[in-house]
Amino acid sequence: MQSADLLRSFNPSLFHCPNHRRRRHSSSSPSLPFRHSPLILPLRNVGLLRLRLNPNSHVYAQNEFYGRELEIAVNEFEETGCSDLPVEICLTKNLDPALTLRHAVDAMKEAINKLKLDPPCSRSGVLRFQIAVPPSVKSLNWLHSQSVSDSFPQFYLATKTMHEQFNGLVIMPRMLGVSGVGAAITFHGSSDVLRVYKLMERYLSFESPLLRTYGFTGIDWSMKSNEMYNPPGSFYFFIPQIEMVEFENFSFLASNLVWDNSLSYTLNEAAHSLERSLHQINLHISSASTHDIDMWGCFEDPPDIKPKEDFTMVYMNAEILKNMLAKGRFSSREEPTNADKSYYRHSSTVFFSKNMLLFPHGTSKIYECTNINLLWASLIVEECVRLGLMYFCIAPGSRSSPLALSACNHSLTTCTSCYDERSLAFHALGYARGSHKPAVVITSSGTAVSNLFPAVVEASQDFVPLLLLTADRPPELQDSGANQSIDQVNHFGKFVRFFYSLPPPTDQIPARMVLTTIDSAVYSASQSLCGPVHINCPFREPLEDVHKEWSIDCLRGLNLWISKEEPFTQYIKIQHIRGHCQDQIVKVLDVINSANRGLLLLGSLNTNDEIWAALLLAKHLSWPIVPDVLSGLRLRKLLTSCQCAEDGYIFLDHLDHVLLSESIKCWVQPDVVVQIGRRITSKRVVQLFDCCSPSVYVFVDKHPDRQDPSHLVTHRVQCSIVEFAEILLAEKSPKLGRKWSLFLKELNLMVAMEISFQIYAKNSLTEPYVAHVVGEVLKGDSALFIGNSMPIRDLDMYGKGWIKPNTHFVSLGTSCNLPFLGVPVSGNRGASGIDGLLSSSIGFAVGSQKRVLCVIGDVSFLHDTNGLAILSNRIKRQPMIIIVINNHGGAIFSFLPIATRTKCSLLSEYFYTSHDITIGMLCKAHRVKHLLVKTKLELQHALHESQLDYSDCVIEVESCIEDNAKFHSIVSQSCCQVADQVFRALSEIPVFDIISDGLSICKIQKLEYSLYRIQLCAPISKSLHDKKEFYHDGFVLTLSLDDNTIGYGEIAPIEIHKEDILDVEEQLRFLVHIMEGSELNCLLPLLRGSFSQWIWETLGIPPSSIFPSVRCGMEMAILNALAKRHGSNLSGFLDDLSSSTKKIADKNTGTDAGVPICALVDCHGAPNAVAHVVSKLFYEGFTTVKIKVARREDPSEDAAVISEIRELLGYQISIRVDANRKWTYDKAIHFGSSVKSFALEYIEEPVCFENDIIRFCEETGLPVALDETIDDATEEALHKLEKFVHPGIVAVVIKPSMVGGFENAALIAKWAQLHEKMAIVSSTFESSLGLSAYVKFAYHLEKNNKSIANIRRIKQNATAAHGLGTFQWLIEDLSTETLKICKPLNGSRVEASIRDADIFLRSFQVNHEVIQQIYRGEQVRSYKSEVNSDGFACSFKLLEAGGDKDGKVVVFLHGFLGSSRDWIPLMKALSITTRCISIDLPGHGESCASWHNLIQEPYQPIKTVAEMLLKLICNATTGRVILVGYSMGGRIALYMSLKYPEKIDGTVLMSGSPGLRDENTRRIRTSQDESRASYLLSHGLHSFLEIWYEGNLWKSLRNHPHFKKILSQREEHQDIRSLAKSLTELSAGRQRPLWNELRQCKKPLLLIVGENDSKFRRIAEEMCSEIKSSCAGDIAKQEDLCEILVVPGCGHAVHLENPLPVITAMRKFITRVSEN
Repeated sequence: MQSADLLRSFNPSLFHCPNHRRRRHSSSSPSLPFRHSPLILPLRNVGLLRLRLNPNSHVYAQNEFYGRELEIAVNEFEETGCSDLPVEICLTKNLDPALTLRHAVDAMKEAINKLKLDPPCSRSGVLRFQIAVPPSVKSLNWLHSQSVSDSFPQFYLATKTMHEQFNGLVIMPRMLGVSGVGAAITFHGSSDVLRVYKLMERYLSFESPLLRTYGFTGIDWSMKSNEMYNPPGSFYFFIPQIEMVEFENFSFLASNLVWDNSLSYTLNEAAHSLERSLHQINLHISSASTHDIDMWGCFEDPPDIKPKEDFTMVYMNAEILKNMLAKGRFSSREEPTNADKSYYRHSSTVFFSKNMLLFPHGTSKIYECTNINLLWASLIVEECVRLGLMYFCIAPGSRSSPLALSACNHSLTTCTSCYDERSLAFHALGYARGSHKPAVVITSSGTAVSNLFPAVVEASQDFVPLLLLTADRPPELQDSGANQSIDQVNHFGKFVRFFYSLPPPTDQIPARMVLTTIDSAVYSASQSLCGPVHINCPFREPLEDVHKEWSIDCLRGLNLWISKEEPFTQYIKIQHIRGHCQDQIVKVLDVINSANRGLLLLGSLNTNDEIWAALLLAKHLSWPIVPDVLSGLRLRKLLTSCQCAEDGYIFLDHLDHVLLSESIKCWVQPDVVVQIGRRITSKRVVQLFDCCSPSVYVFVDKHPDRQDPSHLVTHRVQCSIVEFAEILLAEKSPKLGRKWSLFLKELNLMVAMEISFQIYAKNSLTEPYVAHVVGEVLKGDSALFIGNSMPIRDLDMYGKGWIKPNTHFVSLGTSCNLPFLGVPVSGNRGASGIDGLLSSSIGFAVGSQKRVLCVIGDVSFLHDTNGLAILSNRIKRQPMIIIVINNHGGAIFSFLPIATRTKCSLLSEYFYTSHDITIGMLCKAHRVKHLLVKTKLELQHALHESQLDYSDCVIEVESCIEDNAKFHSIVSQSCCQVADQVFRALSEIPVFDIISDGLSICKIQKLEYSLYRIQLCAPISKSLHDKKEFYHDGFVLTLSLDDNTIGYGEIAPIEIHKEDILDVEEQLRFLVHIMEGSELNCLLPLLRGSFSQWIWETLGIPPSSIFPSVRCGMEMAILNALAKRHGSNLSGFLDDLSSSTKKIADKNTGTDAGVPICALVDCHGAPNAVAHVVSKLFYEGFTTVKIKVARREDPSEDAAVISEIRELLGYQISIRVDANRKWTYDKAIHFGSSVKSFALEYIEEPVCFENDIIRFCEETGLPVALDETIDDATEEALHKLEKFVHPGIVAVVIKPSMVGGFENAALIAKWAQLHEKMAIVSSTFESSLGLSAYVKFAYHLEKNNKSIANIRRIKQNATAAHGLGTFQWLIEDLSTETLKICKPLNGSRVEASIRDADIFLRSFQVNHEVIQQIYRGEQVRSYKSEVNSDGFACSFKLLEAGGDKDGKVVVFLHGFLGSSRDWIPLMKALSITTRCISIDLPGHGESCASWHNLIQEPYQPIKTVAEMLLKLICNATTGRVILVGYSMGGRIALYMSLKYPEKIDGTVLMSGSPGLRDENTRRIRTSQDESRASYLLSHGLHSFLEIWYEGNLWKSLRNHPHFKKILSQREEHQDIRSLAKSLTELSAGRQRPLWNELRQCKKPLLLIVGENDSKFRRIAEEMCSEIKSSCAGDIAKQEDLCEILVVPGCGHAVHLENPLPVITAMRKFITRVSEN
């Protein structure tokens, strides 16, 4: 290889190191103790020496001077007392995302300045600042731009995340890279590698996983002598000073600051060093480097060199290092740490590289061209490559042979071909969309050129750059009848930005004319008005590679060009100075800042940086955002699992469906619209602006063309989106009307929920379902390409806005201070044709280098079938998933007016163009994998399979035009109805009624409950039959609002509930405490998810943790109170029938409507006796009766009862039977076969196993109803109900107190009604209070059913009889008056009157004779108690609630930074039967401690505190106690439990530990806590709390809606010095480990841990194992001694994050311990 060829693979600016870049100080050349390779290549223009030691590693050496840095020469390092301890502070500070790299560096500098003004007091530390930067800033690209920096070392490292080849499909490996400059600290030497690992461990932290060391083994570089060594065991590692960390969708700029006073390197020195490096960062990443970076992306080693591992670069973080040390693996060449590609530059003259350099082969050799045609063609191709155009799309043809041969023979081009020029051109178009640079299209002459026209039009309309090289006949063959000759001059007319017809190649014309023409064309294609350019290339024969003399004189003037790698003509564009347009932009800013109803409209955004800028702009403006599907922000990938991730953004994803409401369309009326990006898909959104004509319409785009079809634009801003965002971000955020934004947010949310419900409730696979779920496939580095016609409209309307994160993204979410990222989306919307879409999507995949999911229609697919040939070409790209929606025609016409005015036959033939083509056979012909799906499940499996299999896959979704149109209509009408309801509810609230930042309209002033006991005439369950009197216990809630309005609710748990009366009362006591003062949302009565949201966000507890009966009663009380507050009744309030609540009330009070009631009969007795009871009920007016069966052993006896009833009454009465899941399948079949002829309305829960229900339906043909099955479906109701759409399931029996309230009941009922099943409301033996609410609710459901039937255009079934017949069981009632349920005077059946239910609820009075007790809340008693001990004195603050002095006592000990107040909700909940005491531990809350000399003996502090707590407890009670301890308090509690078993009966340990087993670990922990205490004293509590809660341990708590409130309570500690002292003295490092003592544990332990707290879950399991090992073989004793509760959905702070399961478990534990 020639040296010139070798240098072509180098980037001159990166590798050439001229002498003028040396530092001022001179030094001697370093000695290189390596054996020289026999091969030494001379390098031109640079004094570098290449030494072939490792074929994959290259060394270049020259002089360099090193300044002072933090360096540890391990061989010479002398151990100090702290060298094996972690640094005192190790933190990662995440800064807000930056718009540009410049903004990121400025933010970094500002952070350093703030640090210098308020430095930490720590003597050693590592501070890492990281900030998310635009996606275009890639690590390797960034490193290239830093070549001018004098900061060393410089490095790049990358690892492969996938294999390069699967199933024959060659893939460019997806690289995750990191690059950096400078070293914050360096470790080098040649001693035992274990020693350096332990030294590095000091500076790494688990809390900062991205903080890593990089380096080599086998190399030692002395910075003092500037010499490199490679003795055995040598190593060289460093922590970078500045890094660019690249992930799949964004990058981090990070800076690391390391100081260590023990090494005489101060924080001030480290900060100044970092500042110097930051000032040297090159902020401009030149697009000219794109060529070099593209080359690096595919560099390989020469085939004749075998790789060695001498210079393999490695990296390690704290976790990797810990695992290696734990496994005893001390070689840093472990698989997880090796780099696949690396580049390391040690100085301006020395670097190593692995797998980075490519030795080009077959580069165009200008002087060796055999004829003038090939010369010109080679010049064209070479200039294209130099301009960065390296993707060539070649159509076969003879006349274009010179161009094709030149392109294929160039070493740096990628070529593809297709026999169809139209598909090929669209493929090139797609490539340009994905790569944002032109592809080159080469065609022959004649109609081959014309076939490019559709793609040219699309590219022109949508500003996509293309370079068209069309071969042509020479002039003498034009207009002469020559074959394949047409007029190609200006063939594409105004659709191209540049046209030039070259003369036929000749050596009489200077060859540089060819170069300047190409340069001019490409410049025109890529300027602000981007688009296609056309160069016509006539060729005379010979067209093949044959020798024909040509004169070298034509190359005059090209010597410099040949010697360099740059284009011949370099265009330089001077950017406009902002000051020139300052006045104009000020006007735009003024109208934006003055907006009252501003709307941000996001059109098509083409690049990731545009999406990034739009995202930051949206956050800054805080305006409602309408994202088009092509904006990249319509589908958003969440980066965090936090449920409040969307706060701060108001995305109106479904404004299109919201605008179906005419009233909303008239109300919206934005006054200022800012549109960023072109083309809006939604016609209704565009029509909105046509109608309202906003006074200001700002349109921003970098192209100067007119994009204003509605003629609304008042301010046209021509600049890039990034530039516009930069201007606005520099301004203060404008303030909007709060009501406007809140209303739009809620309207969108409710419509989104309705769309989701309709899509998931529909059992069959629909086109909206595909659009809704397709975003979930877009994992990692994916992109979406959408076809025209229906696919793009469906995705715009039905796409799921928020895509849940995977675990990888969750870990990164908090690292970028950004809750989500956009998903790149593309489509051909220039001319919006359906041609070439498949080919375009494949080109987009190649250009974007992403894994592309394409969604297109069947007609579009068939229109571009030749795209399958391109798909099967196996171009270097990631595999594609292509979803073809096959509805056998053009479905979009079914939505147009013509569909209602044209005969079906004409529509089918001339508009739908219906077909029966088998898509699978087309795919098979092209060897492309094909999957046909017809169900939701099949689609899910197909998507999953295609993701795992790295091959292209076409997924065909079977659909039907008529069904699709019908379903779209149903969804639209349903959404319109919901939007109207929500808008009416919102419109009734004057803006001054909104009392907070949300939509709260009132507060709960007080909540109290009463325990009642009412007598029944019969037992509730079979187990109570032996008793003479029967009673039912429950609670009545009394809820008072801030205007003294009172609402009542009933809680009636029964035996079948998974809750008992004590469980319920504990939750009620808890709710009484936390609900007081809570705000109520105006949308709660809509029962559309608002209650669940309110419970989580306002009360701070997971909705699923509330017992179903408790939630039902709570909702009942709230709904009744809100109805009264608005002067309405419950039914009217739920229905929201009118804008006037008074009219609703008057109308409903006068109605004669009623709800039919089903009688309930227990099948207990002889068949004739039961039949007699039913006969009596029939003559009383009941038309439906439910018989309780499966109480007898033989099903035949139950069948005999049914037979007897039919014989007595015939078919005048409807019969239902309820088996309550008590039959085996065989018994159920036996019963079913016996009653087939008796016309049962349904059999309720006939079998004991849920999976046998459908089987029973199909085998017997009998109708079935669900009851207990849906009781278990409250968490994922729709998902579970999917399998019960079977027509044999005719009803669902809904008990609101079993399914968790009215909101869940309404959801289940709606699902049933959508599937034409009866929704039966059933009671659980409630009193008249609950029955009245259920009557109103049943009436509400019947009205909803009517509405659903109207929308679906089906006949509504007769009103079903509801299961409220339990009123017959009531001897006593909760109220003074009883709800009347009877046969009306002129009626035909027993029913509950709506009017009577209204009157009852309005005049409800509690019957105090049935009330057992009343709880109105209680005051927690507060007092102080002083305790003294040797070396310690403390005035303890105590809180106390419940119980008597001689009863059960529970003592609560909080964790570090907590206080006794943390326990108040739990104390009140448990105070029914227990005396609860919580204590402020020393230094916390209001406890004042005086610490003296406690360090005289090991472990003294915790021993002293335990002794003092024991004195406190003995003063409080003479009996034994149960300790409850959390975290630090848990360690104290465990110590006391083991130390004082005579006083401690049991211990509840929450997220606690017996201590640290290892002595060295304890030393480390002690050191860390001392450092933290020092920081607390120096910087104050507020700053300390920010740092403390940034740890991974608190990730779950940080996502809690009340985290800010919890944090504010942590700032109330009065004695900061004592608090700091408690941190050090009560440190886990100073506590004697209790692991060995666990085996002697005699008192029971309840270990409570959070589901997401993996560390303490493992500790709890180990503790349990230790304890149970002491009583091996005695299972009962093991269970008594130790029990683990894993609390779902929470992390470390279980008692704060999910307290209700904790309360229940604690109460049961306390009861068990007390009984034992």
